[in-house]
Amino acid sequence: AGTKKVDENTLYEIGSITKAFTGILLAQAIERKEVSLNDPISKYLPGNVVTPKRDGKEITLLDLVTHSSGLPSLPSNFKFTSMDNPYAGYTVAQMYEFLGTYKLTRDIGMQYEYSNLGMGLLGHILSLRAKMSYEDLVKKRILKPLKMNDTTITLTPALKRKMSQGFNDGGEPTSLWDLPTFAGAGALRSNTKDMAKFMAANAGISKSSLFPTLEASHKAQRDAAAGRMKIGFGWHILATPEGNVTWHNGGTGGFRTFSGFLNGKKKAIVVLCNTSESVDDIGMHFFDPSKPLTKVRPQVDVSEKILDEYLGQYELAPNVIFTITRKDAKLYAQLTGQPNFRVFAETETKFYLKVVAAQIIFNRGNTGKIESLTLVQNGNQIARKIK
Repeated sequence: AGTKKVDENTLYEIGSITKAFTGILLAQAIERKEVSLNDPISKYLPGNVVTPKRDGKEITLLDLVTHSSGLPSLPSNFKFTSMDNPYAGYTVAQMYEFLGTYKLTRDIGMQYEYSNLGMGLLGHILSLRAKMSYEDLVKKRILKPLKMNDTTITLTPALKRKMSQGFNDGGEPTSLWDLPTFAGAGALRSNTKDMAKFMAANAGISKSSLFPTLEASHKAQRDAAAGRMKIGFGWHILATPEGNVTWHNGGTGGFRTFSGFLNGKKKAIVVLCNTSESVDDIGMHFFDPSKPLTKVRPQVDVSEKILDEYLGQYELAPNVIFTITRKDAKLYAQLTGQPNFRVFAETETKFYLKVVAAQIIFNRGNTGKIESLTLVQNGNQIARKIK
């Protein structure tokens, strides 16, 4: 946390762990009869908002909370211009405009595809129903009952002093992220003291009046990740030799987080980190020691002359382009619609990302010129150099 002393009160951006809070808020709203799980989203949005339909079917709240609405991860009118604070300028009006023009490319409710948009929209709907901001809603219904006094979106001067400095994968300081429209997808900031309370309540280690609601949010609703995992209300449920691990991770520009518990075993963990390197391995290793901790990968220097050969555009699929750029001796890769990430050299031709488990390998043709790159992520995909 920079030069600050780190303790259990030090605040971090918890990123997408916020989605678990949104899932709990949905379970509560159902209990309070504010919403019904299988209701269409159009029922809860202003009358002038047009929502996507497919084959006569409408997206429901269940579809949003299980990432199976068919909505993309991010709307096409969202532009990742910079990693500094990318969500800050995106408005509710823009979200409504996107919903009115988007044509679903797959059947609703049939396939899991992680969507920040979907969870942001769910948080927005729950706020409209409760007639208060997402922040006030989560404070009133979850944070106050669990005595999570430092968990917040808006930083008071006192909380600002507790906030740690985030760092990107290149070790450079980052700015904090604000998500006004997508608050329900990733806006919360918390510390280990509060997150320990949250996970203890979820795991049933501590007694809480919220436990029936928390339990309802853990219940598996649909398959995720080709059946290897299930999803509840935002929570992911992974079968391990020790039992089911219910978990969620998070990441913003300069933070990575993990929270999870072992169902019925009163065993839970939270990992908060102020760099953008994943801590999922630590969380999963805690529950299943056969899952290895990630080794620190080698990093080699590659000359700028060789890096220049890699620059250009590579077509992964129609309209899906990898753009490779360089800044000094650092190489960056950007996939259409996604932020620009630094890639690190393991060898002269083999690079890896730190933000996700992925590699990029540059391939030379018979002439010695770079002709394509291979993306190694859940299998191999080749992208031909087009520019």
